Amino acid sequence: MTENVHKIKELDGKQLYYSFLAGAQRIFEQQKLLNKINVFPVADADTGTNLASTMRSIMDAIIPTDNLKQTAVALADAALIGARGNSGIIFAQFLYGFSNEIKSDVTIDIQSFAESVKKAVAYAYDAIANPVEGTILTVIKDWADYIYLLKDSFDDFIKLLVEAYKRALESLAATTGKLEVLARAHVVDAGAKGFVFWLEGFMDFFTMGADKALNRVEQTATTVDELVEMPHDKITFRFCTEALIGGKQLDKHKIRNYIQHCGDSLVVAGSPQKIRVHIHTDFPAEVFSQLQQFGNITYQKVDDMVMQNEIQFNRKSDIAIVTDSSCDLPKELLDKHQIHVVPLSVHFGETYFLDRLTINPPQFYAMLEKSEQPASSAQPASKEFQNKFEYLATHYKSIIGIHLSQALSGTFSSSDKGSKDIITRTGKKIDVVNSNSITGGLGLIVLRTARAIEAGASHEEVMAKMAEWKVKSMIHVSVTTLKYIVRSGRVSPFKSFVAKLLDLKPIILIDREGKASLFSKSFSEKSSMKKVMRNIVKITADQKVWEYTITHANNPSTAQWYAEEMEKLTGKKPLFIDHASPALVANVGPGIACVSLMLE
Repeated sequence: MTENVHKIKELDGKQLYYSFLAGAQRIFEQQKLLNKINVFPVADADTGTNLASTMRSIMDAIIPTDNLKQTAVALADAALIGARGNSGIIFAQFLYGFSNEIKSDVTIDIQSFAESVKKAVAYAYDAIANPVEGTILTVIKDWADYIYLLKDSFDDFIKLLVEAYKRALESLAATTGKLEVLARAHVVDAGAKGFVFWLEGFMDFFTMGADKALNRVEQTATTVDELVEMPHDKITFRFCTEALIGGKQLDKHKIRNYIQHCGDSLVVAGSPQKIRVHIHTDFPAEVFSQLQQFGNITYQKVDDMVMQNEIQFNRKSDIAIVTDSSCDLPKELLDKHQIHVVPLSVHFGETYFLDRLTINPPQFYAMLEKSEQPASSAQPASKEFQNKFEYLATHYKSIIGIHLSQALSGTFSSSDKGSKDIITRTGKKIDVVNSNSITGGLGLIVLRTARAIEAGASHEEVMAKMAEWKVKSMIHVSVTTLKYIVRSGRVSPFKSFVAKLLDLKPIILIDREGKASLFSKSFSEKSSMKKVMRNIVKITADQKVWEYTITHANNPSTAQWYAEEMEKLTGKKPLFIDHASPALVANVGPGIACVSLMLE
């Protein structure tokens, strides 16, 4: 570090903002290391990604101003909105406390800074149902307490920050001895180390100058791959579940008391107008059902920590496979082949859910029947794919994303857009594929990709086969009504009018371009089903079926009939019979049954 000849006795808004960004830069540089040493509270290897995502949300949202109070409030608000994971939400709550305790509008001196950061610690502790020492909480507290202790000894922020940083390093080193899981792994707490990295960049902004601090690139991340794999405890609850709730006079203690029975690692942070919730649970849908009564849920996230643990300690390949929830592969197949899913969302008016995560098919069917609001679906935002790709890029050498037809949804475009920044930032190879398919058809393409990779195929070899697999995948959908499809804009209203007039039961095909087309129609569902089978018999007359699946929307009898007929034809049972995703059913309606097959 170079000695700065200029004293800084007060901080203004722009200094706070840009020093904050310098701290964020250190998180970005070190996220792979932070993921690698993440063993507490769960070894899900995502602390670095979560902290980086929190920081990136701040960078995307904030416009610096000279007014320190306004900048601090804006920083805290953006952190709360974008916070991910235990450490991200705790850090956001600390920032909220800091911004709330600042009294001066324009600048802040050392005395006021010290008082504000010390009081902010209480906000962070108050957000956690069961605070644990030896984590980011401890290091924040020790650093803030030391700042407060030194406030009368320094008249220069630079010297104060340098001295306090030394205390943070000591506190970080001590975390290993405070938690058994850290001691067994011979690591410090990942969240605490992330905070110290942030402090380092924050301090470097003043000691090195803005240009060097904001553009600094370290080589320390090269040591990550040399770390031995660490022991890890059994995961008690499977899903890391987060929500952002908006409303008036929100009571975080009431919310915490209401859902604490649903799991552990509970953090409830924020203000009376905006609350961020984090909990580890086996039942995300139950958590969101409970939270709905408190306000409007504007953000939802559910991460599978068992899957994250598996790719950290038992990864099957160096090629990650990403798809979306419309692929309809059952959980056991997703787990077996370590396939990563980004969910679409389903909406009833302003209320929304994550497909198959915060609402399951039976719940969706019940709501579809009772709700006065029509159901609709929405593609994931590109930010969701960006977060997924960023996390996977720290564990895999390359990534293949395979998504539902671009002609039916913008999901492919969101994924493609989300991949671009990660490709530029990490240099990792990411290919995103428009499957021209949906439901079991998409699932079969994804599964064939997974099996090929497990058999030793390279990224390039898989991509070379993708066009062939897409052509060999086909779907027949028997529909009881065209009402939902017309409302979604998937077929012509005129065709719907004719079908309704004659009370016809249509058959929908997904064509080679991935578009839904009216293949045939009948006066009864049974007749439609027989037409589907006759067409499949024709298609498979001189071609063998690789695998086939049956999906349906609350129509098990039709699904079972298709399964029996397909078994007679192919000599094999379906790969699976399962509910179609709520995101699909929102657009085609209940009662559908889909036969998806792929030729060898």
